[in-house]
Amino acid sequence: MVLKSLALMSLVLSCLGCGKQKDSRRDFHQILQSGTLRVLTLNTSTSYFIYRDQPMGYHYDMIVDFSRYHGLIPEIIVAENPKALLEMLQSGEGDVIAYNMPVTNALKDSVIYCGLQQISHQVLVQRAMRGDTLLTDVTGLIGKSVTVIEGSKYIDRMENLNNELGGGIYIEHAGKDTIVVEDLIRMVSRGELAYTVADDDLARLNQTYFRNLNVDLQVSFDQRSSWMVRKDMPVLADSLDNWIENKAAEPEFLHIIKRYFEEAKGFSASDRFTYGDILGRGVISPFDIFFKKYGKEKKIDWRLLASIAFQESTFNTEGQSWAGAAGLMGLMPETAASVGLDQNRILDPDSNIRAGTEYLKSLLALFRSVENPDERLKMALASYNAGVGHVFDARALAEKYEADKNVWEGNVEKYILLKRLKQYYADPVCKNGYFRGDETVNYVRNVIGRWEFYKEKVKE
Repeated sequence: MVLKSLALMSLVLSCLGCGKQKDSRRDFHQILQSGTLRVLTLNTSTSYFIYRDQPMGYHYDMIVDFSRYHGLIPEIIVAENPKALLEMLQSGEGDVIAYNMPVTNALKDSVIYCGLQQISHQVLVQRAMRGDTLLTDVTGLIGKSVTVIEGSKYIDRMENLNNELGGGIYIEHAGKDTIVVEDLIRMVSRGELAYTVADDDLARLNQTYFRNLNVDLQVSFDQRSSWMVRKDMPVLADSLDNWIENKAAEPEFLHIIKRYFEEAKGFSASDRFTYGDILGRGVISPFDIFFKKYGKEKKIDWRLLASIAFQESTFNTEGQSWAGAAGLMGLMPETAASVGLDQNRILDPDSNIRAGTEYLKSLLALFRSVENPDERLKMALASYNAGVGHVFDARALAEKYEADKNVWEGNVEKYILLKRLKQYYADPVCKNGYFRGDETVNYVRNVIGRWEFYKEKVKE
């Protein structure tokens, strides 16, 4: 494992003279004068991604906080892989790598490790439901099957661990072109696999989606990782280090950590009411008067609006999701502003439902080229959940691969799910990068299913 890492770093160092000539005069003073910080990162669920048409990610939020602190605008530049990150940094295409780069001696003469630094390791992902027996020591893996991605660092680690234990671990390989680590984690949560292995930050993030998982058992040695800048940018490095030192205990800094690695994303079964939980004959919620008012105004079935509100908030007027979607209709602040709702009114039921209805109406209009009204609604609902950009990407992929871009199930739905795989989200027809689409597929299905139930139980 170590030899492979050193070989990769040596290969990178041998290529550093290639490509764009770096500007050796650019350090933090020049960055401040330009007003722009060029940020190199990767498109992943822990670093940078787009959700509901807004840029997000743990590393993204951190570097945005640093930029805001210094009055800078971050320019996000996405690389294909860690090797490309290093090449782009050294060629002068970016100022800082905001990503977990392994700390190694091979690069100590050409980069400065600075800013956000972490100690990470690989963990065993196992299900922790009633009746499950948790492994608390790596020796418990003897006689057990562990599924990991083919050709990954997890394969290397499990093979080494198997040798250290004298054999007995059954290591199953999953195809790297058709599956990602998060797919394996989901399969463990569902009971389809016994165990998998992931980096602890990725495992903890996914634990916020699948609350029946345990990720406490460490299966590798600690590895230091860090952001980095070029060796000739010491002032930027010092500024990043000072920012971390000053901000580490502040609420905003801790909130970013909590947002990605602690706050639940979505609802568990115990959080949700059942379809039968309506207030009484002809009444769905205490807010029906507003659903009816704005549904009539925008020519949208009020029971559909109620179904969306239930899915977004379970009718909790004060609710706010991990991503920042607020109120009954789960509106992002930027979305609310786009339909004329001021931030200080976003939790007001009347105002929130009006804005949510207006937004849904605009999405339906956006997909007016989809002739079938049922399919148009599915595209609009998918966009309400995921953001328009990812649905446009999925439709473009569907068209490219000769599926029907105007049909959701089995067509656009298929490609929004495939956007978790690099060969799809990095396709030139895609403009919005990585996306985990299972939430969106479930969202469309649940909203429409609940709407059908409401139509059956509650008449107009």
